[in-house]
Amino acid sequence: MLLSIIIVNYKVRELLKQCLHSIYASTLKEDIEIFVVDNDSNDNCINYLQPIFPKVKYIQSNENIGFARANNLAINQASGKYILLLNPDTFIGEHVLENTVQFMEKNPKTGALGVKMIDNSGHFLPESKRGFPTMWVSFCKLSGLNSLFKNSRLFGKYHLRYLDENQPHEVDILCGAYMLLRHEAIREVGSLDEKFFMYGEDIDLSYRIQKSGWKIQYLPTKILHYKGESAHKNDLHYVKIFFDAMYIFYRKHFPKYNLLYLCLVKLGMIVGQTLLFCKKRIQRIAKRKNKKQKIFVYPSQSFEEIIDEIEQRKSLNEDNKIIIKQ
Repeated sequence: MLLSIIIVNYKVRELLKQCLHSIYASTLKEDIEIFVVDNDSNDNCINYLQPIFPKVKYIQSNENIGFARANNLAINQASGKYILLLNPDTFIGEHVLENTVQFMEKNPKTGALGVKMIDNSGHFLPESKRGFPTMWVSFCKLSGLNSLFKNSRLFGKYHLRYLDENQPHEVDILCGAYMLLRHEAIREVGSLDEKFFMYGEDIDLSYRIQKSGWKIQYLPTKILHYKGESAHKNDLHYVKIFFDAMYIFYRKHFPKYNLLYLCLVKLGMIVGQTLLFCKKRIQRIAKRKNKKQKIFVYPSQSFEEIIDEIEQRKSLNEDNKIIIKQ
């Protein structure tokens, strides 16, 4: 088998259906297998999707076991030379699978590959490529310095915005929303660490792959990350989740710096939460004045047509949000 695609679902069955449609519209259709792991969604997801996508291999969990553990259930069954971890709230273009797999075939030292993700307002998602989260980088992330000085090599290393998003680059960390892995690398370093319930497992896996001598690449092939910031990454709850995940990461890989990391990042959280409170107050006022207009497109349109629609409206400075409608 050439490619195993693994999608973990939690209560987004309609988005997952669109994601699966986009996979089956791909130019790479042969020699692939698709796993859907349902994390106890309680929405009859598998019974709903099975008649539509009978070739998909479904795994039902009777509890929400977290992103890492759910992916591992399928990784343990996957037979592909490459394994793609894919979020259910993504919509991929016709040539994305073929392009990314071909890149891996031509670059045998590449252990993992990520792509250029855009949200449904046409904005580039900076988590598409990231730098290694040192204590300083984590502090800049949590304090807001990373967002304030986006293109700075000193403060902006978390999202590497000083690297051209439209050019391929070797990077440190990839996002688990589209993470193409060489199965040989997974066998060498092990699968996702299940101590991470949600967030941080992609950072940990990227670090272990790179530490073992494999390269990690960013390729500017576009996909639509439909919800984009689906975890509401600007709220205080996400800040705490990120902190907890990075605390596990440092306790695992850099135990002697654990206390220093704890103090530095706690300070970053205090600064970041203060700035975030002010930012949300401003955004709340602005939102009243400028509501986003929903623009409906359809899965029958090609991926390129959908992206053109998004980017055309973005170029006109229209504040729109694309909704893919069945």
